[in-house]
Amino acid sequence: MTECEKAQAGYLYDANYDKELAEKRAECAEKCFDFNSARPSDYEGQKKILNTVFGEIKGDYFITQPFYCDYGTNITIGDKFYSNHNLTILDGARVTIGDYVFIAPNCVISTAGHALDVEQRNKGLEIALPITIGNNVWIGANVTVLPGVTIGDDTVIGAGSVVNKDIPSGVIAAGNPCRVIRKITEADREKYPKFE
Repeated sequence: MTECEKAQAGYLYDANYDKELAEKRAECAEKCFDFNSARPSDYEGQKKILNTVFGEIKGDYFITQPFYCDYGTNITIGDKFYSNHNLTILDGARVTIGDYVFIAPNCVISTAGHALDVEQRNKGLEIALPITIGNNVWIGANVTVLPGVTIGDDTVIGAGSVVNKDIPSGVIAAGNPCRVIRKITEADREKYPKFE
């Protein structure tokens, strides 16, 4: 079993010293460099680059520079996906992002976790656990989503949260560690003034 296969199967794997994985990360880093160096007004050029990065794209999307990921091929993004500045995705395992997901600046989505045992960690062994973000999710600024987490549909994650456990659908959750604060209700439609 290759180190890449071990990672996808949820086993400890050699993320640091395996030649195949190092080459894949270097190739992805080059693409991210090209994307981040593209002129901000060159939307078509940016998309041309990003279309070679992601494993699957299910519709229209917009990613604000800069953006970073490890491999890209483990990432699926849904329709109408938007991320603001400085999104980092460590995609040693699958990262599945639904439709109409909005991500604020300076967020990290990390499937990667280091071994707790010092000898394993010093050998470069890591674990990668998949992350799933449902449809219609809003993730506030400076949020970190940790390995193995699922965020349900129609949920809001408050700014500065560290999401280390699954979050259900239809709620507002925030904090470190992130926890459910309350359900989203019909009254939330009236929260902000509307010009009519």
